[in-house]
Amino acid sequence: MTTKYSKDQPQGFSNRIERVAIVGAGGQMGRYIAEHLVKAGKHIVTAITRASSTSPQPEGVQVIRVEYGGDDDAALVEALREQQVLIITMAVTAPTGTISKIVRAASKAGVPYVLPNWFGNDAANDALCKDVLFSGFRDSILGEIKSLGVSSYLLLNCNFWYEFSLGGGPNRYGFDFTKRSLVLFDDGDVAINTSTWPQCGRALASLLALKELPDDENDQPPTLSQFRNGSIYISSFLLNQRDMFESVKRVTGTTDTDWTITHESAEQRWKDSMAALQQGDRKAYAKMLYSRMFFPTGDGDYQSRRGLHNDLLGLPVEDLDEYTAIAVRMGENGEVA
Repeated sequence: MTTKYSKDQPQGFSNRIERVAIVGAGGQMGRYIAEHLVKAGKHIVTAITRASSTSPQPEGVQVIRVEYGGDDDAALVEALREQQVLIITMAVTAPTGTISKIVRAASKAGVPYVLPNWFGNDAANDALCKDVLFSGFRDSILGEIKSLGVSSYLLLNCNFWYEFSLGGGPNRYGFDFTKRSLVLFDDGDVAINTSTWPQCGRALASLLALKELPDDENDQPPTLSQFRNGSIYISSFLLNQRDMFESVKRVTGTTDTDWTITHESAEQRWKDSMAALQQGDRKAYAKMLYSRMFFPTGDGDYQSRRGLHNDLLGLPVEDLDEYTAIAVRMGENGEVA
């Protein structure tokens, strides 16, 4: 792709992102993204939500209510007109057809950049994506964006959300805080990248605060355009289960003897949960997904393979125990479904 420069753009071109729309701004990830974009003060942030939605929207965002479940997308297209970036943050169980419809509407509205509901594992790892059933969605939605020929996609590779996953029960990071039990996958020594919700929000706010294009051939990145049709890699921590356990013990003031610790094969957990999923047991999905990430192949550690964009985006080093404490509270109070 030929590099574009700010100096060559038409008169009136603004070399920064000023208008950002979010579908799902009231959700788990969406509210952190919206809050950090608003806090940065560099964008007009618009939450696009269903007319029937009762979810509270973050302070400081403009709200446009529109139904996008039917065949008529005129209202959605109009809501997206003049937006420079569309961020889609929907549940992993959201119908691909709904996301596809939003992507097509963004194309009709001429939105230059779309984040198409990818906040997870390394999108460039084909074997991993196949094993966790993400390949179909990835290939379909990215292929559609490319074929429409209007928008460029941006993918945030942040891996599992730390607070959510640690506090989310034994099918995720193996911890049950109400029973004080821990399932170690194999020996519990496989490290994976994991990110907090605020770090994800900061990352996107920093990304969209970059210049869109280099000024000229002598202007070096970072710019938003360098990530066009590609991935942003961020992380809060690179941890194995034993690292997490040490943090949990510090936060809770417990020792090994206060916990029931068992071991299971990550590969066997993945096989068993995949078989259950194929038999129609949707509850096996999380167990399948998380077990695969802890394979000794190191697929969950993209930091070692790809590097991180933390420094480029000016992301802070976070306090592990601070977020472990949040996860413990969430787990004890049953805040994670």
